[in-house]
Amino acid sequence: MAESIRFGRTVFKEGIMPFVRVCIWEGRDANTKKQVIEKVTAAVSDAISCPREAVQVVIEEVKKANWGIGGTPASEKFPDR
Repeated sequence: MAESIRFGRTVFKEGIMPFVRVCIWEGRDANTKKQVIEKVTAAVSDAISCPREAVQVVIEEVKKANWGIGGTPASEKFPDR
C-alpha cells in the first residue's frame, strides 16, 4: 500500500512529487520566469498524470560567463544575448 506524503495542506500518494530544475542565463524578467514555471508545471503534470499542485519547479539563473558551450563561455559565444 502506498504511503501518503504531506506537502503543506496537500497530501499526495507516494512517488508523485516531481521536481524540475530549469537552468537559464540570468536576466529574464519576472513575467517570463512565471510563464516558464506555469508551462513546465503543465507539461509535467500532463506527461505523468499528476496533480499540478504536486509539481515543483526551480529556476536557476546562471551567468553566461559560467556557462560553457563547446568549450567556450557563453559570454564569448553570444556576447549580445
